[in-house]
Parts: sequence; C-alpha cells; structure tokens
Amino acid sequence: MIRKMLEDRERNFLSPFAKLSSQSRGRMVAEEECSIRPAFQHDRDRIIHSKAFRRLKHKTQVLLSPIGDHYRTRLTHTLEVSQIARTLAKALGLNEDLTEAIALGHDLGHTPFGHAGEEILKEICPEKFHHAEQSLRVVDFLEKEGKGLNLTFEVRDGILKHSKGKGDVIPEDPGDMPSTYEGKLVRIADIIAYINHDIDDAMRAGLILPRDIPRGCAARLGESHGQRIDSMVRDILEQAQGSDPLNIGLSEEVMEATLKLRDFLYERVYDLPEVHGDFIKSAKIIRELYAYFLEKKDEFRKEASEVFSHEPVERAIVDFIAGMTDRYAFKLYEKIFLPQPWLII
Repeated sequence: MIRKMLEDRERNFLSPFAKLSSQSRGRMVAEEECSIRPAFQHDRDRIIHSKAFRRLKHKTQVLLSPIGDHYRTRLTHTLEVSQIARTLAKALGLNEDLTEAIALGHDLGHTPFGHAGEEILKEICPEKFHHAEQSLRVVDFLEKEGKGLNLTFEVRDGILKHSKGKGDVIPEDPGDMPSTYEGKLVRIADIIAYINHDIDDAMRAGLILPRDIPRGCAARLGESHGQRIDSMVRDILEQAQGSDPLNIGLSEEVMEATLKLRDFLYERVYDLPEVHGDFIKSAKIIRELYAYFLEKKDEFRKEASEVFSHEPVERAIVDFIAGMTDRYAFKLYEKIFLPQPWLII
C-alpha cells in the first residue's frame, strides 16, 4: 500500500521532533484512511479543493480590492506563508505535508475587506468572532455543503492557533501555541510573510519609499524584500540548531527588528487615511448587509444557500457574510441598496 510506504519514509527520514502522519490524534469523525495519501497530505488536498480556499483570491490582504495585477490577495499571502513555512520545515526535518496543510488553511475564515471586516463582525456577532476561530468553523462545519472537511486534530489545532495580530509572536501562555512544531512554524512564517509583502505592496502603491524603512531594521535585516525574508529564515534556523526541545523562534535582535517593522506598518500603512478610509466605507457595507438580513430573514434564506440554514439565524448571517469575497459583498450591497437600471432591448 502506497500510504504505508510513505508513512515508513516519514519514520525513517524525519526529525524526532516531527509529527508523523501515522501518529495523528485522528479526525473528528472516524473514516477509512486513503490507500495512497498519508493523513496530513489528504488534509492538504481537501483544503486546496475547497470553495473557501478558492474564494481567497478575491479577498483583501492589505489594499482594498486592488486592480493592479501584482498586489497580494489573501490567496497569494497564503501561498507565501506556505512557501516560507515549508522551507523551514524541510531544513529542520519536520513534516512538510502537515506544515503546508496548516498554512493553506490558516486564513480560510478571513472576512471580506481584511481586518476591517473582522472588526465589524466582532461588534455585531452575537458570539465571539475571530478569523482564526472562523477558519476552524469553515473546515469543521461550513465547507462541503455543511458537512465540513473532517481534518485531523493537528491541522485543526494549527489553524486555530496561527494568529497573533498585534500580540506576541511567541505567547507566554503555552496553551496559545500550536501543539506541533509544524504549527509553530506556520505561526512565525505568517508574520514573516505579511510584514514583508505588505511593505512591498505599500511601496508599489507609493504609500512608502525604501528610505522610509527604519534604518535599524534595514541594517539588521536587509534593504530588499528578499534579503529581509532570508535574514529572518536563517535566524530561525540558527536558533533551532542543536536545541532540544526544538526552539522555534527568532533571536532577540531579529525579533526586535521584526516587531519594529510591524509597528511601522501600522503607523505608515494600515492606519494611513488613504488606506483606512476605504475600510471605514467597507465596514458600512457589512454592517448594513447584516442589519438588512436580520430584519428580512426570508430574503436571507433566499440569498444564502442551505449551508446557512442553521440556527441561530444571527450566527448564520455572520457565517454568510464572513465567507463573502470583496466583490461579492460589493455586488450584493449594490443589488439590495442601490437602484438598478432597467435594461430595455
């Protein structure tokens, strides 16, 4: 059996710190294993073939619905996180399939209009809302017409605990960290990816110039996009070298420069009026769609699929809105709230 051969290969070649597919804690619902693919590879494939994954191509990363071909979307961000995390996993002898599955699934629950959309749903959702928890809700409950993807514990755990926002990259509470080293790699690859590609996009948009990068950061990490990523990746590998248990993290000096770059992005890009102003407008779209569907529940049931027939309806509406792409939210708002021209032939 091919799967058994691949599982044996993992046992023979991966690091003792790697999570082996054959040692997974299993799925929420027991099922017959694939005869070809080990469990984590199977999870990766399920995520790639999901509708939520395809929708990432039309969800905002940092600039709202960019027209330019070279700006990042939530999908390209996800692929860059996966690439960085897999580079680290391969160098450290960890499980690349598990690493990739977590990376590809980590942002499936992101809202339209980036973090602005998430902030509004936090306000209006009757339950607690966070995009990492919503990503888990997508794979557990909303995908496959409400059946979910039935992923392994390790992938679900990594998806849930990937996020840090403005918080600590390595939290003090061990319970906030993924249970596997592969999940920890994705968490740190996420910040490496978004800090560097958001700087790149902001330069492309003319919001900042290369000379605006804090000089201490440029001196320590490098002047270019590629140099900064390379410096961070090499630093992680140096910290991990010879450590037991495996140390996944950045040195104090590189972490300081990384967090300084993150603060720089919030000050000079994310909170910039030209950027933030558009997100304030987009927040109005989400707020008004939610209020409309809450008042006209029959219209909601007509617009949404059977996947969103669950109760309470308030949560179903939030799930529906959270899954929208930017362009779908724009079009739906236009259809509901703006006059439509008559087409006379």
